[in-house]
Amino acid sequence: MSVLVSILITFLVVILVLWLVNRLPLDGRTKQIAQVVVIIIGIISLLRYLAVF
Repeated sequence: MSVLVSILITFLVVILVLWLVNRLPLDGRTKQIAQVVVIIIGIISLLRYLAVF
């Protein structure tokens, strides 16, 4: 059960950070790079919770 809660919290944090990145006054290319970095970090975090790493 705790793994499921951790995955849910990670998913919500990634969504929140992506929303905050969209709110920043950045140009399109920089915003896209920031979004990709956040998604990659989120996927790695989720894989750690699933004991893949």
